[in-house]
Amino acid sequence: MSMATLSIIVLVALFAATLIPAFDLGLGAFAAAFLLGLAADVAIDDVTGFFPADFFVLIVGVTALFAVAQLNGTLDWLLDLLLKLVRGRVVLIVLVPFVIGAVLTAVGTLPAAATAIVSPIALGFAARHRISPLIAAVLGVTGIISGLLSPLAVYGVTARELSDKQGIGLPGSAPVTFLLGGLVTGLVVCAALLVVGTRTGALPSGRIDAPSRPGAPADPAPESPSAGSGGTAMVVATAPAETREPRGVRAFTVLCMLAVVVLSVGWDMNVGYLGLTAALLLQVVFRLPSSEIVSRIPWNVVLLIGGLLTYVGLMQHIGAFKQISDFLKVDGSPLLSLLVLCYIAGVTSFAASSIAVFVTTMPLLPPLVADGVSPVGGVLALALASVLVDINPLGITGGLILGAAEPAVRPRLFRQLLIYGLVSIPIAPLLTWLAFGWW
Repeated sequence: MSMATLSIIVLVALFAATLIPAFDLGLGAFAAAFLLGLAADVAIDDVTGFFPADFFVLIVGVTALFAVAQLNGTLDWLLDLLLKLVRGRVVLIVLVPFVIGAVLTAVGTLPAAATAIVSPIALGFAARHRISPLIAAVLGVTGIISGLLSPLAVYGVTARELSDKQGIGLPGSAPVTFLLGGLVTGLVVCAALLVVGTRTGALPSGRIDAPSRPGAPADPAPESPSAGSGGTAMVVATAPAETREPRGVRAFTVLCMLAVVVLSVGWDMNVGYLGLTAALLLQVVFRLPSSEIVSRIPWNVVLLIGGLLTYVGLMQHIGAFKQISDFLKVDGSPLLSLLVLCYIAGVTSFAASSIAVFVTTMPLLPPLVADGVSPVGGVLALALASVLVDINPLGITGGLILGAAEPAVRPRLFRQLLIYGLVSIPIAPLLTWLAFGWW
C-alpha cells in the first residue's frame, strides 16, 4: 500500500471518528500528520511547515475584532437596530433573524457563534407569534449561510486563500461574486420557505399589533431561552437601550469595522492583520480587558483548521489528492466530476464540520479547473454544497437550535430537522452545481 493511499484511509478514519463524542478532529489531525510523516519519511520540520500560519492570523484577527464589538456593546446595538425595523408584520418578524444572521457572518462572526445568537431570537419569535419553529430556525440559519462567503467571513477568506494556494486563478471580482452567490442562494431558500410557510399555515399572515406575552395560554414562551449560550444571546439582543455604551463608542467601532472591510477588499490588505490591529486599537482606546477578548477567540476552530490543513498539506506532498482526483474524474466531462465532488462534500458535511469538509475537498478542485470548470463557479458550488446540509440535528447547528427551543417542541423539531437535513443531501449539491458550476 502506498503512502498516498494510506493517507486517504487515515483521513476517512478521522472523519468517522468524529462520531465518537470525546474525539477532537483538530488534535487527531495533528497526531495523524506526525505519525504519517514518520511513516512516509518526511522530516518533522517539513510537516510543521504545513501549518497554516496565515489562517491562524486570519481567524484570530477577525474573531478578535468581533469580540471587541460584542464587549463594547456595538454588536448588541446593531441587533437592536434591526429588531426595531419590525413594524408588526409576521413576515418581517421571521425575516429579522435572517437579516441578523446574514449581517453577523458577513462581518466575520463564525457560524456557530452566529447560530448561538440567532437561534433563540428566531425561536422566541416563533413561540410568541405561533410561527413554526422549523421555519423560524431554518430562516435564521439560512441568513447565516447567506453571509458566509463575504470578504470578511471565514468561508469567504478561506475560499480565496485556498484558491491562491492551490493555484486556482480567481479574477479580481471573485470576493464580490462569492458574496453575491451566497446571498442569492440564501434569498432563494428564504423565498421558498416563506411560500411553503404561508401556504401550509406554518407562517401566519397579517399584522400583529402587540407581541404575545410570555406565558400566554395559546402559545407559552419562556421568559428566557432554555439553552446556555443561546439564552445569553437572547437576553443581550433584547436588553434595554439605556444599558448600551455611549454613541461615540459605537460609531468608532463601526468605523474600524468598515475600515477593515474597505482596506481588505479595496486594497487587498491582509484581513487577519487588519482585524488584529483594529481590535488592539479598540481595546486600548476603550480599556477593555484583554483576557475577555482572548477568551472569546474560538481556539477550538483554530485547532480544527490548523490540524486539518497541516494534514492536508502533508497529503498533497505525498500525492494523495492527485490519486483522488484521478479516481473521481469523469472522462470527457469535468462538470460531472464537479457534481461528484459536490455530492462528496454534501454527504460528508451532514455529520461532520462543513468548514473541515470544505478545506479537505478544495485541493481536488484544481484539476477540474484545469480541464475547463469555472474557478469561481467551482469554488461557489463546492462551498455551498458543504454548508446547505448543515441544518440537521446531528451537528453543532442543530444542537444550538434544539437547545434554544422550548422543551415541549424539541422532540418534534428534532424529527423535522432530521427530515430537512436528509432531504437536503440529494437536493442541495445538485442545485448548487446547476446554479454555479458554469459561473
